[in-house]
Amino acid sequence: MGAVRLATTFIAATLLCVTTAFAQSTTLTLGTASGGGTYFVVGEAMARILTEKAKLQVVPQQTQGPNQNMIMIDDGKIALGMVTMGVALQGLTGTGAWTRGKKYENVRALFPMYDTPLQCVALKKSGIASFKQLDGKTVGTGPKAGTAGTYFPLIFEALGLKVQTRNGQSADMANLLNDGVIDAFCFGAGIPVPTFSELDAAQQVVFFAWTDPEIAAIRKSLPEFTEAVIPKGTYKQQPTDQKTVGLFNFSITNKDMSDNLAYTITKTILENNAAMVRAHPAAKETIAANASRNSFLPFHPGAVKYYKEKGIKLDPGALPK
Repeated sequence: MGAVRLATTFIAATLLCVTTAFAQSTTLTLGTASGGGTYFVVGEAMARILTEKAKLQVVPQQTQGPNQNMIMIDDGKIALGMVTMGVALQGLTGTGAWTRGKKYENVRALFPMYDTPLQCVALKKSGIASFKQLDGKTVGTGPKAGTAGTYFPLIFEALGLKVQTRNGQSADMANLLNDGVIDAFCFGAGIPVPTFSELDAAQQVVFFAWTDPEIAAIRKSLPEFTEAVIPKGTYKQQPTDQKTVGLFNFSITNKDMSDNLAYTITKTILENNAAMVRAHPAAKETIAANASRNSFLPFHPGAVKYYKEKGIKLDPGALPK
């Protein structure tokens, strides 16, 4: 009988070791967006920090952006993702055209990232310096499933502009602008946008957004937007502050992630802000206090545990059901 118990104990211990080793070796895929955008840069930093500080194996993966991240997180095809709150609202309620009426209700928020202000750039020689001048023009808006690709067609419609849109990776949009294939590139990402910075350094360009009446019209049609400002000097050829609209970004996961893992990921990123900022200046907003910027997407219970420890009051609309 003692030998049987010993054998049973040995088998159980072996299985525990195998299970633990498997858990430690499991790779977590982090959905970002296309190269040339802020998601791509910040995602690389997040993966590196989680791998080094939390000893998790996190690998960033390029996606088409927030829309695709919502779909893949909901389906459990990736472990982590990033989303702007406008796209999150569309997905949660099934109201965005990209959802085809499906509600993506398995998605949970982890931690705040940064604001995404929208802005446009055109070559100076084009003579385009205002949004209304895009009427009848061809405009690049980044990946179709990204925030800009999703929202700029709605903004053009809200302002009564007839615009032909082109989609593709941010770097491709810059090339099309340089080649004269598109008349302007309108995008949204944490600032400074890497592709915009490259254009700013290589070409004579003009950065522009909206007038106050245009902003009011956009927010009336799309109330998920908040007012934002892109500070002067963000780009060398932007001499003044520019008023615009923006959407906050959050990191997301599936509801089935374990509470301990969600807690560890949230804590690790929010307590290594200096490393995040070194990767991209927009990460200065990746702080626990900005968790209050989410008012509707349920937080993962593991993330809620961290915010409670830090005394952060969450919006009741974002508490787990």
